[in-house]
Amino acid sequence: MRDRRFERGQAAPEVLGCALAIVFASTLLAGIGGATTGASRLQRAADLSALSGARTVYEGLPDLLATASDPEQAELLERAAVDSARLAAQRNGVDPRKIRVEFGSGADSLPMRVRVSISSGIDTRQLPGGRRLAQSGAREVSVLASATAEAAPPPGWWTGMPGYASGGGYSGPLVYRNGEGMRPDVGAAFDRMARAAGRSGVALYVVSGFRSDAEQAELFARHPDPRWVAPPGKSLHRCATELDLGPSAAYGWLASHARRFGFSQRYSWEPWHYGFIAGPAPCSVVSPSSSEAGPAAVPAFVPARFRDPIIRGAARSGVSAALLAAQLMAESGFDPNAVSPAGAAGIAQFMPATAREWGLRNRFDPVASIAAQARFMGALLRQFRSVPLALAAYNAGPGAVASCHCVPPYPETKAYVARILALMDGSAALLAPGPEVQLVR
Repeated sequence: MRDRRFERGQAAPEVLGCALAIVFASTLLAGIGGATTGASRLQRAADLSALSGARTVYEGLPDLLATASDPEQAELLERAAVDSARLAAQRNGVDPRKIRVEFGSGADSLPMRVRVSISSGIDTRQLPGGRRLAQSGAREVSVLASATAEAAPPPGWWTGMPGYASGGGYSGPLVYRNGEGMRPDVGAAFDRMARAAGRSGVALYVVSGFRSDAEQAELFARHPDPRWVAPPGKSLHRCATELDLGPSAAYGWLASHARRFGFSQRYSWEPWHYGFIAGPAPCSVVSPSSSEAGPAAVPAFVPARFRDPIIRGAARSGVSAALLAAQLMAESGFDPNAVSPAGAAGIAQFMPATAREWGLRNRFDPVASIAAQARFMGALLRQFRSVPLALAAYNAGPGAVASCHCVPPYPETKAYVARILALMDGSAALLAPGPEVQLVR
């Protein structure tokens, strides 16, 4: 009996010890759970910081690409992206001094990818049961979060994607890759090359393709340095056979394999510039036809006398001729003398103030009105990066669209957008770019 009482007495400390162990384990698990929550928050901050930096890159790419990746421009863009990423981290409760921002592979001339790393310690005293953990010596849990975001090349200067080239050395059909135009045979060859590169772990994209002489003149006026931008009429981009390719991490693969697919590096100092040499010569009068070429530049319903003004407006503004034509049909039915009850006048139905803003002196001059319409639509497409939103802004005003970033709930505006998209026979879907910025895992 004494032995049994002794055993029962000895059991009490064991039970108490087990209870304390359970309490400690529970505290430890609570701490781990809190640390996990803290790590999740840190990862979210890394994701948002990377996306913010990549967004800054995306918005600055048009100027950078216009200079063929000027190193000074690239450095300025990287600095802006770093500031944006750090600000996003700070707004999400992370000390910006603990964030590290990198671009591409370190050798990229275009900072398309933004990598963010955050190294931080979580004070266990701030976690559930953390004071007990701290007393046991576990005062801090080290957490590392990282994220990479990629900025897709913007459609650049050809937001409206004309079906046929005009204003350059080539006037045939165009197909598009990454929002950039090229001859149909060039597009097919690029597809084959991109698939082969993908099998080798290299993701190719097109930075720049066909450019009209007017566009080249605008680029040269902004950056009059022949080392980076050819003078108007001199660039082979006007021939729809030339592609500026990225990322720079792919330059080595291209140098070794591009010729198998009919492409040749044009200039030794431009590792991104490849010309197609397996088909007709650049700027040939005759080029291969293709079912990919899409609809004619100007729809059949356009009166003959307005076809050339629409083509010129499309070439100078980068807006699809089909879009301009469908819009004129909806606005006035191609009546240069049309006047609306609200006071809009002419073939493009300009209000007086808007006409003055876009340099249109005579709203009843159809040629001048079409040119002003093309300039206005080009600006709206660059602002809203969406055909439906740009159309809504033309009808209801940019302010109404910017306030909600949507087609405003006005019956007239909704019907206007729907009618134009229907006249384009759904081709507006071809104008939608891929994701602008996305996380890369």
